Amino acid sequence: MARLAKLRRPGYGEKMGFGWRLTWCVLYYPVSSLFRLRYLNTERMPQQGAAILVVNHVNHVDPFLVSKFVLDAARVPRFLAKESIFDVPVVGWGMRKMGHIPVKRGSTDARQSLAAAVAALERGEIIVLHPEGTVTRDPDGWPMAGKTGAARLATLVPDVPVIPIAQWGVQESIDLYRKKVRLVPRPQHTLSIGDPIDLSAFHGREPTTTVLREVTDVIVRRLRDDVAELRGLPAPTGELYRWRRDDEPPPLADSGAA
Repeated sequence: MARLAKLRRPGYGEKMGFGWRLTWCVLYYPVSSLFRLRYLNTERMPQQGAAILVVNHVNHVDPFLVSKFVLDAARVPRFLAKESIFDVPVVGWGMRKMGHIPVKRGSTDARQSLAAAVAALERGEIIVLHPEGTVTRDPDGWPMAGKTGAARLATLVPDVPVIPIAQWGVQESIDLYRKKVRLVPRPQHTLSIGDPIDLSAFHGREPTTTVLREVTDVIVRRLRDDVAELRGLPAPTGELYRWRRDDEPPPLADSGAA
């Protein structure tokens, strides 16, 4: 498949608002010049209607690469993101202009964030989430045990497809935890869209804590399988890696290029 199978072209694709047009001018071409991007299965991106995109999180810069990927696939991404990002001057203003939704964890405000996400989906928009909630700390870079945000949203809109996007590559050149940035040669990064995740077994079930954890587990394990395919490695078996905030973040192993 072509390295960059872009679907967006003049007169085609979901229209971008002012915030995204500004971002396109300021960030799109620098990102294009800094990274060698490879897109797989862009034809699986729904060209109309709502979808929840769930993405493994390998690096602090990968939201920029995911955004470009979704834009090139002719849709407009709207992220559920940490509220602290929206507190940054200028950045927060831009995030709101682009339609991103702030999430304050551990509070009733999280319900408001979910309500805003549901409203966006009801308008036929795309919502993007990192189920892990932060950059993976798995020692080998695999998707780790996730938060229940994606599961909660999926149970509120059971007819909306949950579509995985697996990504791999940039973390081998840029690792902000270890203060490593290597841009020569240009980092290669691969993104691939998978088929919708089958969550039909959970339809109609009360979204208890147990059910939400089960849904989250299904989502993250599917991402792990898709990342394994990108890396050309067998998917790990057994429990997902669980990271606690007071743990020392281990470095990612330098193995398995896309």
